[in-house]
Amino acid sequence: MRYYYINILIACCILFSYCNTGSSKTKTASSTIQSGVAVKVDTFPAECPFLTKDNHNNVVLGWARSINDSVSVFCYAVSPDGGKSFGETIVIPGSDNLKAHAENLPKIIYKPSGEIIALWGASNPDPRNKYSGLVYYTQSFDHGKTWNKAIPLVTDTSGYDQRYYDVDLLPSGEAAITWLDNRKQSAADGSALYFASTSGRSGFKNERMITEGCCQCCRTDLFIDSSGRIHVLYRGIIQDSIRDMLHSVSTDGGNKFSDPRLISNDRWILRGCPHTGPAMTENKKGIHFAWYTGGNNKGCYYTLSGDNGESFVPRQQVSNAGSHPQITTTPSEKLIIVWDEFVNAGDAPNKRIAVQIKNPDGEDETRGFVTSDSTDSSYPVVASTKNNGAVIAYLNKENKKTYVMFQRVDW
Repeated sequence: MRYYYINILIACCILFSYCNTGSSKTKTASSTIQSGVAVKVDTFPAECPFLTKDNHNNVVLGWARSINDSVSVFCYAVSPDGGKSFGETIVIPGSDNLKAHAENLPKIIYKPSGEIIALWGASNPDPRNKYSGLVYYTQSFDHGKTWNKAIPLVTDTSGYDQRYYDVDLLPSGEAAITWLDNRKQSAADGSALYFASTSGRSGFKNERMITEGCCQCCRTDLFIDSSGRIHVLYRGIIQDSIRDMLHSVSTDGGNKFSDPRLISNDRWILRGCPHTGPAMTENKKGIHFAWYTGGNNKGCYYTLSGDNGESFVPRQQVSNAGSHPQITTTPSEKLIIVWDEFVNAGDAPNKRIAVQIKNPDGEDETRGFVTSDSTDSSYPVVASTKNNGAVIAYLNKENKKTYVMFQRVDW
């Protein structure tokens, strides 16, 4: 498989880069990727870029604005033009307890009713776990003009650690959430995975544990497919020390989930925290997955399940130098994978942002880089746009500070 991709790279890829005053292209035999101008979304230092869509299908970019060395706040902005630019920056009131973390991103979700829910992680050090945290959220019912008082996701006093959450919309128009939680039944290592959903304007209710034995420090991924099935994906702790990706699905609205199944038998043996979670998307071929492993032939990988997690095609390596992959689907059913990877540039290695376009069957069409070797960029996120383009946002390091950048990509 490795030699297959080396041949593809030699035959098809021309490395390209950008600068802040121009654009660039990567050409292959089948298509051309064109990356637009890279733009800072905020003049303040920032972390934690996150992309989603509002209830009118506009791209929304969220981030953690650094006020000073100890205080960050949650900001977001809506794009009126498919990711070419973003409008007014809105600061979420009450979010000044935000603890910025690239795997525990502040997120925002729009319900079809017009309600907006903003969520973020806060530090909650505890004698049992000095790294523990809480998830807070707030709701707006007037398009972001005013917000309710922020409240914790979990009010159970035995719950002192909730982190690494994800959100998506149920067919009913309610929001669903998964997260890692200290409340588990087993004394074995790891966290429990929980699920809850909103009920009208009353916020998240009816929490329940899905499973336990989850890696404590990798983000979970929640995806509701076009048939209303609820998919969860997380890094499990298997046989005490194997940290591979597990998938489970619910067909009854989240009341019951299937037994977890490996999406790939990577056998990453690690007694530590990888801090790199998985991602899912869907098209007519099924559910598509992207993840990182440090196990057998480390790197970023892709697989597909055409039967809702009953089986998975053999993994395909996306990059042997990459990490932190994200994946999405375009309106034409193509797949976009983004990731960061190390590159040697001068005295110290930098990271650059890569993108790969796959056809609806999951076969490679083209790939390239949207940042240059001389910049230091990481933690990309991606959202498709109405005309089969995409917006990519990521961190860029400048003078020992980080800023959130975004750029439009077309092909």
